[in-house]
Amino acid sequence: MYSFQNDYSEGAHPNILRALETINYHQNNSYGLDEHCDNARDKIQEALENYGVDIHFITGGTLTNLTFLSHALRPYEAVISADTGHINTHETGAIEASGHKVLSIPCTDGKLTADLIRPVLKQHENEHWVEPRLVYISLPTELGTVYTKEELEKLYQFCKRHNLYLYIDGARLAMALAVEETQLTLKDLPDLCDAFYIGGTKNGAMFGEALILVNDDLKDHFRFNMKQRGAILAKGWMIGVQFEELFQDNLYLELGKRSVALAQRLKQGFIDCKIPFLCDSPTNQLFPIFPNEFAQKINENYVTTFQCKPDENHTCLRFCTSWATNEQAVEDFIKDLKKWSYIYA
Repeated sequence: MYSFQNDYSEGAHPNILRALETINYHQNNSYGLDEHCDNARDKIQEALENYGVDIHFITGGTLTNLTFLSHALRPYEAVISADTGHINTHETGAIEASGHKVLSIPCTDGKLTADLIRPVLKQHENEHWVEPRLVYISLPTELGTVYTKEELEKLYQFCKRHNLYLYIDGARLAMALAVEETQLTLKDLPDLCDAFYIGGTKNGAMFGEALILVNDDLKDHFRFNMKQRGAILAKGWMIGVQFEELFQDNLYLELGKRSVALAQRLKQGFIDCKIPFLCDSPTNQLFPIFPNEFAQKINENYVTTFQCKPDENHTCLRFCTSWATNEQAVEDFIKDLKKWSYIYA
């Protein structure tokens, strides 16, 4: 069965595999202090048009979030997240296991705003509560929605007024940047938050994320916390090589565009069959809602992810495309969808 389950089921882009093979017998310095990591940092800084940021390479998203948040927060400080935020739902309580409470806020589209955050700050005004110190958002969100440049500007201004760090989880950042309506570019991001990461695992890399520290207050001794959290890879150059390739000839952004384009082709197929959505996602995650029997038929023939039950008669499934999704598989699914919609819709 063809899988639309996630965007990390395939290996790595051929350019990355070739690069790793080419240097396989080269000897490199360890712990991310090698020429490939240095070169990758230079390329990322050039793409950001910002040479003052610190860049650290970490193997995966959960470890990146844990390492950064445990570094940024004092023991009594907490992080604010949407209730759908990855740190609140899919990281096995990693942040809270480090001693920092996650203050989750219900929101219908996965996006935080100043109006949603303000009551949380009001509630935590004395020493009998944890102190909110950081706002965590994902771009795109876990529901595939995106923040526009204007929305991020407003949110960051609010955070600065209230002495809050703003951190962006960029596991799927390339997919958000592929959405023209956001009016966002890579070079905008250092002006819109205190730290963020550029996700490679879900966009062509075998593994690896690039954490960008913008705020100078967050830079000192970061590698000490990385080591304590097990986040310094002995063969760090393996991530450096991958980001060298991702930031060569615009590959990183092109892979994100391909992933989104295939998802939007799927989306049009759902629309043509009058299938409703849990939310309107312009990125590579889609959340169509089916009658239960229709969802069962799909899962007998394709691999998807169960999202939720909007009611007892309907099932919401997540469809996710990637840089490596087969175009013909998308067209084949749409044909099946149209055929089954006459029976089950």
